[in-house]
Amino acid sequence: MATKSKMKLYTMDQVKDEFIGKRGSDKREKYEQELQLELLGDIIKQVRLERNLTQEQLGKLIGVQKAQISKLENNTTNVTMETILRVFTALKAKISFHVELKNQRINFAS
Repeated sequence: MATKSKMKLYTMDQVKDEFIGKRGSDKREKYEQELQLELLGDIIKQVRLERNLTQEQLGKLIGVQKAQISKLENNTTNVTMETILRVFTALKAKISFHVELKNQRINFAS
């Protein structure tokens, strides 16, 4: 009679800890930041498409070239908070940021 071997399960945080580094390490912080920027680009693209705008049209609304919108959506460029705010304002989206500092919480909504 064959016996089934038990497979050990790992959480996503355990996998990240092992292969990327523990929370707070430079490598892990860089990874998390890049992931958040990638998700932000995906959100911008999704909202732009929901608003039936091309990259060129969105670019014109905020005063940049189509290529800049493409880079923003594909996370291939550094982006400033000013640009992010301009994009979401042009998309008529509500913006809310949540920042936690040691013993402080800062919320920003527009």
